[in-house]
Amino acid sequence: MKKKVNFSFVQTNPRFGKIEHNVEKGIELANKAKEGIIVFPELFNTGYVFRNKKELENLAENARTGHTAKQLIKFSKSKNSTIIAGIAEKSNEKFYNTAIIISKGKFIGKYRKIHLFYKEKNIFTPGKKIELFNIDGINIGIIICFDWIFPELSRKLAIKGADVIAHPSNLILKGLGQKVMLTRSVENKIFTITANRIGIENRENTTSNNELKYRFTGESQITSPNMKILARAESNKQSCKSVSVNILEARNKNITKMNNLFKDIKIQKLS
Repeated sequence: MKKKVNFSFVQTNPRFGKIEHNVEKGIELANKAKEGIIVFPELFNTGYVFRNKKELENLAENARTGHTAKQLIKFSKSKNSTIIAGIAEKSNEKFYNTAIIISKGKFIGKYRKIHLFYKEKNIFTPGKKIELFNIDGINIGIIICFDWIFPELSRKLAIKGADVIAHPSNLILKGLGQKVMLTRSVENKIFTITANRIGIENRENTTSNNELKYRFTGESQITSPNMKILARAESNKQSCKSVSVNILEARNKNITKMNNLFKDIKIQKLS
């Protein structure tokens, strides 16, 4: 197992519905990343603000064989890297807010967002399964955007052995997700990679009073098991940043010589 590994985030500004453009621009940015584990934002291929389920149906793809997956498979092979990226997935007439994981030219698997945010509930089906992937001896957990607010999910991934949690996001609650992911890092002694997007997406029209305008907060980041920000992007610029880490930092769950993060858990024994 490699002790040293490069983590990267790609912070994009997608155009709604322009899948080929968004994927091309995302890969163009990701070319600046170092070889390793590279995380793209949530729904980076489609954009976020769907007016209705029909729009989603027209843009959702097969997670394994769609245009986005095919392009990322090619890219991951040429980059000799592992890619985690958020897409809109169609499967058996259902639609999921999904993150796919692809490594060195091979489709590895996917995670479907469990905790749907706000109007996502009107169009997406929630996922039901926690996913942990082992690639080159590194245990990678995945959560998507609003999953950040539920500590149980990250804790379960950590207990399963996650060294790092990839966190594709479209965060709009200013600064909250980024701050809480620092807590997820230290309370589980893991690395996290939050890949957020930037920009304003305005899908409002004269026939609808629905709230269809969102401002995304950027500030993608990579955090350490000791609650340090190892890399962070600005709030308003597309960006790709990489850091090199020692993965063994996430294997040491000791807080002091007499305290271990998991061995000392008592809450499940209390009434």
